[in-house]
Amino acid sequence: MIKREHYLNQIIDLIDKDIIKILTGVRRSGKSVLLQQVVNHLKNNGIKEENIIFIDLESPDFLSYSTINDLNEYIKSKSNKTDKYYLFFDEIQRIEGWQRLVNAYFSLDNFDVYVTGSNSKLLSGEFATYLTGRYINIKIFPFSFVEYLEYNKDSNLSEKELFMEYLTFGGFSASFELNNKIQYLKDLFDSIVFNDIIKRFDIKNVDLLIRLTHFLVSNIGQLVSANSIVKYLKKDRINVSVNTVYNYISYLEEACLIYKVKREDLIGKKILNHLEKYYVVDLGFRESILKKDLDIGQSLENIVYFELLRRGYEVNIGKYNTKEIDFICRKGSEKIYIQVTYILANEEIHKREFDPLLKVNDNYPKYVLSLDDFVMSYMGVKHLNIINFLTGNEI
Repeated sequence: MIKREHYLNQIIDLIDKDIIKILTGVRRSGKSVLLQQVVNHLKNNGIKEENIIFIDLESPDFLSYSTINDLNEYIKSKSNKTDKYYLFFDEIQRIEGWQRLVNAYFSLDNFDVYVTGSNSKLLSGEFATYLTGRYINIKIFPFSFVEYLEYNKDSNLSEKELFMEYLTFGGFSASFELNNKIQYLKDLFDSIVFNDIIKRFDIKNVDLLIRLTHFLVSNIGQLVSANSIVKYLKKDRINVSVNTVYNYISYLEEACLIYKVKREDLIGKKILNHLEKYYVVDLGFRESILKKDLDIGQSLENIVYFELLRRGYEVNIGKYNTKEIDFICRKGSEKIYIQVTYILANEEIHKREFDPLLKVNDNYPKYVLSLDDFVMSYMGVKHLNIINFLTGNEI
């Protein structure tokens, strides 16, 4: 089992702190394993097993637990009012009203509370109202390329060969040892769509949802709008409203399958609502869904986007007059600009990627990332190999 140090260290630093630790992310991204690794850390540091209460709501042991009262009775049977307890809720979104239960145990001095969920809206609405400023959300993604390298440290393949594997099959660790990775990824995707979208939201037009999903996954990194999607569907004689498209996209976002990136006008300094870009949480899903030759430039952009999120950046798309900048990234007072392309094969592509960054007249760092082996930095814009970016500390 690979220790996911990037996430594990964040959680360990928060042990016994007066804050709820909440891990969110797509199903099978490793949230449950991380909780188990935290449990192991506690045991290795002297915490007795009877002081650790682990509730896995997708385990057969808890299938009969359907209300917060059921869970409350279970926790009471395992605890008293004086000893210190570490309380773990795995996939909590299955229980209606879970927010009240978590809030109640968080308010007790002798409970340290940890929660996971596969819903991006887990922290919206009522829960946010209950606990504003009293929880921390750690977003969990499938394996990064660095983690993939660690898993394959005994492989005979070169780093670049492993990268091409990662580019195709993605970072869901359960698929790594399987011969038929694509079938596993397709089954996982279908399961998420059925359980977290179709079943949860009682979707009647399943074909529309599937077509919309395929459109977004086919067009990662491309500027799209609900109106453009409606027009696209009309070509196949599918009539759908803009509101329905927005609703279905929001369901995909809630299931942590699709991530929307907003567009920012760098001159007017405002967020534009007309066009956005979308990225899929793992490229293995893209391969398993589309089953065709894929645009490698789009895939590279997808990988860079999620690596930036892992590193804690807030990411927007940039618009500078008619020029587009792939990513504007902020973290505190830090700000960087990034362009992503496959290779800088000729002068036209070089100009296309560097010019938008050269137009931005400020002193923040600017980068072009590609798979080229030779560095082609130009007029203060730094050029990096994408693999070096993913494995190094240059950004």
